[in-house]
Amino acid sequence: RSSDLTSVGEDWANVVWDPPKYDGGQPVTGYLIERKKKGSQRWMKMNFEVYNNTTYESTKMIEGVMYEIRVFAVNKIGISQQGQTSKPFMPIAPTSEPQHITVEDVTDTTCTLKWRPPDRIGAGGIDGYLIEYCVEGSDEWVVANEELVERCGYTVKGLPTGKKVTFRVRTVNIAGKSEPAVLTQPVTIREIVQQPKIRLPRQLRQTYIKKVGEQVNLLIPFQGKPRPQVKWTKEGKELDPKQISVRTSECDTILFIRSAERSHSGKYELSVQIEGMQDVANINIRIVEKPGPAQAVTVKDVWGFNALLEWQPPKDNGNSEITGYTIQKADKKTMEWFTVYEHNRLTRCTISDLIMGNEYYFRVYSENVCGLSEKPGVSKNTAYIQKTGLVYKPQDFHEHDFSMAPKFLTPLVDRVVVAGYTTALNCAVRGHPKPKVVWMKNKMEIRDDPKFLMKHNQGVLTLNIRKPSPFDGGTYTCKAYNPHGEAEVDCKLEVRVPQ
Repeated sequence: RSSDLTSVGEDWANVVWDPPKYDGGQPVTGYLIERKKKGSQRWMKMNFEVYNNTTYESTKMIEGVMYEIRVFAVNKIGISQQGQTSKPFMPIAPTSEPQHITVEDVTDTTCTLKWRPPDRIGAGGIDGYLIEYCVEGSDEWVVANEELVERCGYTVKGLPTGKKVTFRVRTVNIAGKSEPAVLTQPVTIREIVQQPKIRLPRQLRQTYIKKVGEQVNLLIPFQGKPRPQVKWTKEGKELDPKQISVRTSECDTILFIRSAERSHSGKYELSVQIEGMQDVANINIRIVEKPGPAQAVTVKDVWGFNALLEWQPPKDNGNSEITGYTIQKADKKTMEWFTVYEHNRLTRCTISDLIMGNEYYFRVYSENVCGLSEKPGVSKNTAYIQKTGLVYKPQDFHEHDFSMAPKFLTPLVDRVVVAGYTTALNCAVRGHPKPKVVWMKNKMEIRDDPKFLMKHNQGVLTLNIRKPSPFDGGTYTCKAYNPHGEAEVDCKLEVRVPQ
């Protein structure tokens, strides 16, 4: 009796055999089946109960490994002496379907397709690809290539001009054909004189910024013959024609917004398509407006003729980065406003040279690419600059102990400067008695160097660096000390040579 394999899968195989010609004088009651890997001496029993059929499905095998199967007949007297062994076989499966099938070119009788290999290939590998097509109105799939194609692309020839044709691609290996990858839309077989191509203007290759209320008028040329299909979407959704107008000719498309609103901001996608071929461009539009006022403007500290002012960024940045703040002061008596700082990057500042005996309010405007906020944030409290040394007070009470260790109110800020342009590092310190100040570069004290000029005015400390070179870059430290303690701040200075 012989045992033969009828079919093989990824981890299974079907085996069939004939009953023995001679039953030994007793009828055959069933069969015992054994399996082993080719080259091994160890046979593994597949069944412990007698098996009655003459077909058996062997499972749980390893794909890509060679196996052999043998079958013994059983009757009341015992087991047949020699089992018939099958030919060696390998469990193997077809691959999954090819990926991302697209059209690369069309003429009046041909269509060029390309695709990517399947996700799951398995031990059987890929012998090649089979391309089939079906003309609209017919159910018949015609094989386009007589011999398997090894690369991921093929030109199907001899197609009927003007007809719509659907294409599909399968992989083929020793285990057979995979499931097909089918082109999503049928292709009209006609000459594409010029492939679709978007000519995106340079200013639209980065974020396109307009102010609220301004017009948005984008003209984008493209090419392609016959006339391509043009489609606009915003974040994957169709455009609302009530808000955004689109007008398309044979060679360009216009996106028009009469009065821009912040809701028009976002990522727009333009696709230009002829049959299965398309070109896509992404355009980022950002609609901006003036920011809101600075929040929580507060006088944090007053000493000498100085005041420390702090605030929070605005709740609404106008859909654009805050570039700085403008700070103004007003004497409570006159309430006339004067600008103290413009383009201040930090959310705090030290205001100096205030007049003794006056009380000051402060206000802060935030600024972005559109300009200053319409309204300022106004300080809720005031800075009163006390008169000193004008009234004699008899010493009949314990004078308040003003002594305190040095404390930095405004730190040093990391800077990047251009070589050859004089620059300055600033910070503010408070302490009583007046602290002594040491400036250091890379932990070494700066002394008697004509390149550096140190100033100390009412607690505001300045280090002027005359025409710095790249060698003047490094870590600068300002250290203040008095009998009650010491404090220090540092920053990094980078000096760049103009290119």
